Amino acid sequence: MPSIRQSYTVTVPEELPAAAFPFLKQEMRRKGSMPGSVLVSTFVGLIINQAKNSKSTQGLVGLKNLGNTCFMNSILQCLSNTQSLRDYCLHNLHRRDLNNNSRTNTALMEEFAKLIQTLWTSSSSEAVSPSEFKTQIQRYAPRFVGYNQQDAQEFLRFLLDGLHNEVNRVSVRPRGTAEDFDHLQDEEKGKKMWSKYVEREDSKIVDLFVGQLKSSLTCSHCGFCSTVFDPFWDLSLPISKKSYGEVSLMDCMRLFTKEDVLDGDEKPTCYRCKARRRCTKKFTIQKFPKILVLHLKRFSEARRTSKLSTFVNFPLKDLDLREFASGNSTNAMYNLYAVSNHSGTTMGGHYTAYCRNPNSGEWYTFNDSRVTPMSSRAEGDGSCCCWICVWIFISGNHSCPQELNQLFCVCLSVLLCHAHSVCVCVCVCARACVCVCVCERQTKGNNPL
Repeated sequence: MPSIRQSYTVTVPEELPAAAFPFLKQEMRRKGSMPGSVLVSTFVGLIINQAKNSKSTQGLVGLKNLGNTCFMNSILQCLSNTQSLRDYCLHNLHRRDLNNNSRTNTALMEEFAKLIQTLWTSSSSEAVSPSEFKTQIQRYAPRFVGYNQQDAQEFLRFLLDGLHNEVNRVSVRPRGTAEDFDHLQDEEKGKKMWSKYVEREDSKIVDLFVGQLKSSLTCSHCGFCSTVFDPFWDLSLPISKKSYGEVSLMDCMRLFTKEDVLDGDEKPTCYRCKARRRCTKKFTIQKFPKILVLHLKRFSEARRTSKLSTFVNFPLKDLDLREFASGNSTNAMYNLYAVSNHSGTTMGGHYTAYCRNPNSGEWYTFNDSRVTPMSSRAEGDGSCCCWICVWIFISGNHSCPQELNQLFCVCLSVLLCHAHSVCVCVCVCARACVCVCVCERQTKGNNPL
């Protein structure tokens, strides 16, 4: 992805043209004026997981921009508001895993935990500098050396990988041995493959972010079906194309999991036929992670420098992914809790974050050093659109209240919706549009994960 080197805002006239939006004038008169200058945002990511309510207002500390480090600050704030990961750092539980790990290089996890602790225990709201953390992530991943704008997606992947390696509970990885699981039923085979994975990769990071994907390959000649189970940290979803109607996240999931035909040069070798055969391939999710990361592929295959501007609808709550499960999964209901948001194009832009404070349940905008409450309200049915999505993180099964928020779309303006402490919506309508939905996930019966 090309470097993103510029930050900018789009100034919106105080009075929107009534001829173009006849319904807006009355709505704005009822709800009050909209801000004159807003970021036109291209939605990069959503992080979703559970959270508990309390009265604390900690965690509302900004991060100084060290020079085009908004991509890093945005992801750090999202992870800071990931309650399970935050508590892991606040209670120094990471040190137990560091102590059990014979590896000597643990500086990245230590600096990450120290930064999270500062964000949640500081008596001042003054922004803190993540310079020591940046030094360590640069040592782990030299591609982040310097002050060029980077891709938040790549940063998140490198960061989670680095944190996992340093708190991996497996101090000595067992030697890889070839085992034949093909004689097992798929359910048992998936469990065996997962157990084999965690024998080598077992950490709090894996507990939260890693799931298991099932790939089924069926020979069109003999009907033999072979299955492969692989761990995944995120899923990259193609954007569905429709001649009419709206595109939903479920459409993108269905496109990702639809049966593909492998023919011609793509023919694989059938295990039973011992020859290259026309086959069909299909993905399903064998094991859902607590936090599911979805990447919407916003780049055209022909033009990698331009984003696809297809509108993608995303529900505010209860994203039911059970139809994509390999079996009868009961842990496939998801809601949102944080957003890593990119405004601009591939050639220039700025990263911010929208996060739900896990203590207070209130939503805040994190724009480098600035932290501001997301306090505007609107009534409605809880439906929402996520447009120009690039990244999504999700987890849970929790019933939101009936009084959920209704999006009210205003050209090049933002309307933030907030109902109780459960859901937040942000919508911008334009050629670079975005709607951000945020909810939380819990397991059936309102018990936390």
